[in-house]
Amino acid sequence: MTNIRYSRWDGSQQLFGLDADELMEALSEDLLDDGDVMKALQRMMRWGAENPDGQRMPGLQELINQLRNQRQQQLERYDMSGVLKDLEERLEQVVRAEREGIERRVEEGRQKIESGEAPEQAAFQKALERMADQKRQQLDKLPPQPAGQIQELSDYDFMDGDARQQFQELLEMLQQQMMQRQFQGMQQAIQGMSPADMRGARQMLQDLNQMLRERVEGGRPDFDGFMDKWGQLFPGAENLDQLVEQLQQQMAQRQSLLDSMSPDQRRQLREMMDAALQDPALRQELAELAMNLESISPMSDMRQRYPFRGDDPLSLQEAMKLMGDLQSMDRLEQQLRGAEADADLEGVDAEELRRQLGDEAAESLQQLKQLRKLLEDAGYIEQKGEEWELTPRAIRKIGQKALRDIFSQLKKDRVGRHETDHRGTGGDRTDDTKRYEFGDPFLLDLNKTVMNAVERQGAGSPVRLRPDDFEVYRTELMTQSSTVLMLDMSRSMILRGCFKAAKKVAMALNSLIKGQFPRDNLYIVGFSYYARELRPESLPQLTWNEWVYGTNMQHGFMLARQLLARHKGGTRQVIVITDGEPTAHFEGGRVEFSYPPTWRTFQETLKEVQRCTREGITINTFMLERSYALTSFVEQITRINRGRAFFADPERLGDYILVDYLKQKRRTQRSAS
Repeated sequence: MTNIRYSRWDGSQQLFGLDADELMEALSEDLLDDGDVMKALQRMMRWGAENPDGQRMPGLQELINQLRNQRQQQLERYDMSGVLKDLEERLEQVVRAEREGIERRVEEGRQKIESGEAPEQAAFQKALERMADQKRQQLDKLPPQPAGQIQELSDYDFMDGDARQQFQELLEMLQQQMMQRQFQGMQQAIQGMSPADMRGARQMLQDLNQMLRERVEGGRPDFDGFMDKWGQLFPGAENLDQLVEQLQQQMAQRQSLLDSMSPDQRRQLREMMDAALQDPALRQELAELAMNLESISPMSDMRQRYPFRGDDPLSLQEAMKLMGDLQSMDRLEQQLRGAEADADLEGVDAEELRRQLGDEAAESLQQLKQLRKLLEDAGYIEQKGEEWELTPRAIRKIGQKALRDIFSQLKKDRVGRHETDHRGTGGDRTDDTKRYEFGDPFLLDLNKTVMNAVERQGAGSPVRLRPDDFEVYRTELMTQSSTVLMLDMSRSMILRGCFKAAKKVAMALNSLIKGQFPRDNLYIVGFSYYARELRPESLPQLTWNEWVYGTNMQHGFMLARQLLARHKGGTRQVIVITDGEPTAHFEGGRVEFSYPPTWRTFQETLKEVQRCTREGITINTFMLERSYALTSFVEQITRINRGRAFFADPERLGDYILVDYLKQKRRTQRSAS
């Protein structure tokens, strides 16, 4: 038997291949609640499923948890103060390299003079030492703040080539982080940016800001013209909305980095970036860009302050990349939560999910996308208009699952054919045999027949058979049964959580009868304010608006009599599942309701019990509540009808009803030997 359950994924289970039958079984319990296909699929998408082998299909909630765990690991690992420390150390390295270079140049000149290699070097050496003193003084007077140092060193004429190269690389890195994160295609353009390149960047920003201003003012900016000129800097943007979203996401990365720092760290980093980007006009255009983007769509939701608590340092480049990853995780989580809400996974970026969580997560998403199509292709669900509904095949599957669930709870020796000493004709062959009598089915046991002849005449051949040697197999006597299952659908059944158990029993009994006793008849009657016949296939779809006040048991018995009147032979019985005494009855063509129930309601209901009794209909009542009023009323039913009464917990209701049905069903009668 296949058994699938929902559980939390711990990452160790293997993904299992999708199978429509297994998925349908996993959905069965949810579908018993209200039969809503999309809600059941939505819950499976959210929580996933697991089979007995431990193979796992993670749900959306588990993917969200993986994203959260990964984000938490990053926050607990890194320290944002390392960004400034890294920049400060690089500046210190530049200054140290310049000082060492100055001393090296001076020392090399002295050595040449002392060796006599260059007599004319003396005059040059004095000029070199005066310059070296000036450079040392400039370095000694550098401001203590990194931003001030960058500003001063930008105008400083380096004596050491390595120091000059290191400082230029630092400036380019800061410029790239200012610009590249806002304009994806500018990485190559910014490297080694000349004054002409800087003017080109200003022109691009001017054109961009003009287009955004027109958008803010309600105009119709020339997006295509802008992209013809600058589109290489904005890959993937197909319209202005996408361009704005792209710019906002990139700008939010830098802002999130700043927000995740202390106020002092934030100020220092901003000043360092401004100092690196020495063109005031360019800085002005960038500031206007931020303002225009905020006017079009506030970026407060995109900016996120991340509480880092780790010790590992990060460079500025690493920190900006980390901010991009963290914000990508945030967007993925929003996409997954949106998919949970409407059961639509098309809005989830599968490739970004693969990048963040790996191939298994992407495969899980693909599996979840296939759920509905897989069930549709297997014939379990079908679309009617805008709604998805269960097919008859799905209804049968739910009934079979309910039947197996009930029997799986029973001890092995409690369910079977319940053989007795009675044998008869008309049913399946048994393993028991008897001497043939006139009228018996001629199901000959040849071995025993020959042995009877041998025992009678002794050893030797040929063996001559006589009529009284024939041995035949016994058969079971199959009786036809017609049953009405009366389900209490009053509001109390819902509030106490009993009706789902009753629905499950009804579907299991229907599956049992159709599968093993196809000659039997089963009708299902639901009763609350009034009674009506229910088709077994409609049970999963019963919803809240169909459950009202009242327990009109009288009308239920009346309808049950009418249904059983179609069958004159065999066993006829009514099985009542209820949690309360009757509170409504028909009188004068209308329903009379009263709670607490009236003596009149009791009397009218018991009259229907008497009519059922006169027509040979047995009433067996299963009580889901031990109240005195219900127990007393059911005792009156059993005195009149001679049926039986049981008390059952909702969880064990199926045990009582299905086992009792089998006990009453398999009756046999032994023929006289």
